[in-house]
Amino acid sequence: MITYRDATLADLPFIVDVYNSTIASRMVTADTKTVSVQSKVAWFEQHNPQNRPLWLIQYHNQPCGWVSLSSFYGRPAYNKTVEISLYIHQDFRGKQIGQDTVKHIEQFAQKIGITAIMSYIFGHNIPSLALFKKMQYQQWGLFPNIAELDGVQRDLIILGKRLP
Repeated sequence: MITYRDATLADLPFIVDVYNSTIASRMVTADTKTVSVQSKVAWFEQHNPQNRPLWLIQYHNQPCGWVSLSSFYGRPAYNKTVEISLYIHQDFRGKQIGQDTVKHIEQFAQKIGITAIMSYIFGHNIPSLALFKKMQYQQWGLFPNIAELDGVQRDLIILGKRLP
């Protein structure tokens, strides 16, 4: 059973822990060193339940990850386009939580008038690319060798989906 609820400031340490757990793989985030809870407070405050949610994902009532929608580019003409961020704790991967979460947040986005969702994924992050492609996201952009992780240049792929 997968449930979602608005994240609170008390959830931020868990959110940061899940995020930090992905850094060492060099597949998920462009951060190369762990971040602090304090450094993420301003990011947390950019979210709101009305149109830029940050949800805690729970699997059988146990926190297992988080998902958020963030504004794209910060200009009014892009208000109906969002960026999705999805992080699942490694102990809960492979349980179709990602698929359920993407579906759930797409339904929410449609209800509030969002018309496009974008995801930024490293080209070597095969699991995330597969998830979003399975969910009917298409490649909208490619930034070849734009990131450098441990001396290796990496592509950034932008996947997007128009919502009905």
